Amino acid sequence: MGRDGVLVALMAALTESHLRMLANPGAYPDSTTYPHDGTGQDHDSLGLFQMRPAAGWGTVAQLMDPTYQVAAFLGGPTGPNHGSPRGLLDIPDWQQLPKGAAAQAVEVSAFPDRYAQHEPVARAILERLTTSPGPGTPDGGSGTPVSSRVVFPLPAGTWTRASRFGTRTHPVTGVRTLHAGVDYAAPAGTPMLALADGVVSYAGPDPRAGNLLVIDHTLTGSDGPQRMASAYAHLSDGSTTVAEGDVVTAGSQVAQVGSTGQSTGPHLHLQIHPGGFDAAPVDPEPWLATHSPTALDGSAVLPATGTCPTGATS
Repeated sequence: MGRDGVLVALMAALTESHLRMLANPGAYPDSTTYPHDGTGQDHDSLGLFQMRPAAGWGTVAQLMDPTYQVAAFLGGPTGPNHGSPRGLLDIPDWQQLPKGAAAQAVEVSAFPDRYAQHEPVARAILERLTTSPGPGTPDGGSGTPVSSRVVFPLPAGTWTRASRFGTRTHPVTGVRTLHAGVDYAAPAGTPMLALADGVVSYAGPDPRAGNLLVIDHTLTGSDGPQRMASAYAHLSDGSTTVAEGDVVTAGSQVAQVGSTGQSTGPHLHLQIHPGGFDAAPVDPEPWLATHSPTALDGSAVLPATGTCPTGATS
């Protein structure tokens, strides 16, 4: 395949599933019995490339295997579908096509223009995976991926706001102090998603935050690229799937909601630090509204202003 083929595959998987193995309990309840990173609801689509059993891509058991999905997407003489449906190697002169068009030729999506927008992130991931870091450059010298896409860090419909940003009496310590983020109550095990493309700068324990994850981002804007960090606290034990130095993409699952540290119940505590984690935090909700957060299906997810529902806080 070469790097071009791997790049096309990454672009397709980023677009279709944000590089996650998705089960589909609505169409195939048994798909949830296989290892998976989350669930989707697009017709009867499954897995990394959202392949459909009804379209002949394979059985549920086959499509819930990431190795099989990659082999099916690549196709060719050794592919499992023998050219029907067509994999990338079954597309005549695919190397001459724009990368997004090559991905579309396999996926046959109703939204063919989506794939090209993921090429910069796919290139950053490929570079990260195939470049040996140099001394003092944990990211191989490529820097944090520059991105303009921001998503809400929890799936739509899974959460309620439990505590806003600002000074308050801490529910565990009883001390009045700054609540440096916003708490979103959600069931334990709810997928926690990366807010934007970035590089993990910390993944580990914290006395108050329990299991803490910090991601560095560089976001484009009217004033040019701006550095910022997002922090996610009280994550479930053993649910963090990334380590320091890992490149992540917007909307990819990196952990699960938990109740570790100083917490009264399962929830995500989200902090936003323009300028980096060493800089002062700001209220996440106005920041998110400015940057147009979306759910993975593209719908807006921030609620209208109003009274705060009760729920777990930290």
